[in-house]
Amino acid sequence: MPDISTLALFCVATLGLLVVPGPAVLYIVTRSVSQGRPAGLISVLGVHVGSIVHIVAAALGISALLNASATAFTVVKYAGVAYLVWLGVRKLIRRDEGEETIELRVQSNRRLFWEGFVVNVLNPKTAIFFVAFLPHFTDPAAGPIAPQILLLGAIWLALGMASDGTYALLSSALAGRMRGSARARRRIDMGSGVVYLGLAAWLTTSKA
Repeated sequence: MPDISTLALFCVATLGLLVVPGPAVLYIVTRSVSQGRPAGLISVLGVHVGSIVHIVAAALGISALLNASATAFTVVKYAGVAYLVWLGVRKLIRRDEGEETIELRVQSNRRLFWEGFVVNVLNPKTAIFFVAFLPHFTDPAAGPIAPQILLLGAIWLALGMASDGTYALLSSALAGRMRGSARARRRIDMGSGVVYLGLAAWLTTSKA
């Protein structure tokens, strides 16, 4: 299993990515603003049941990829870097197109859950994290890769539920302000862009 210092670094990198609003966070926030706290928390639950799909896929697929080809893993790593750079640049240069009011139809709890599940299963940010980042925190000398990835995935899941749950609670409490603050959205975009580019830079210098 990874040592304590590796786990601590993993938690920092994980939180750095989780706090940046992506498709899952945006879904949770819009549902929280539109339907209130319970809807936001149900959406969080659905999103992170979707995360389990990524964790299991990573445990099965990454270990096979590392065993099969170092070149293939390097290609996947730099695909992840390119995606993070693209996200970062897009956030930094995006212009706000004016005030927008979030208006969504009220959905049932079951619909909220399954929409959250689908949003995260199809979330490229989550997929890139598990494919490009997790291998850098594993140690083949410490034992089989798959159990290490499952452990890291469980930590990611706990941190993700805490982070996204916080988004749900805050956005439901500040619903009125969040519906129409272009300046706040722009600040979030700028901060998100810097975080994405920083993670991309770290990934290029790290070794599997």
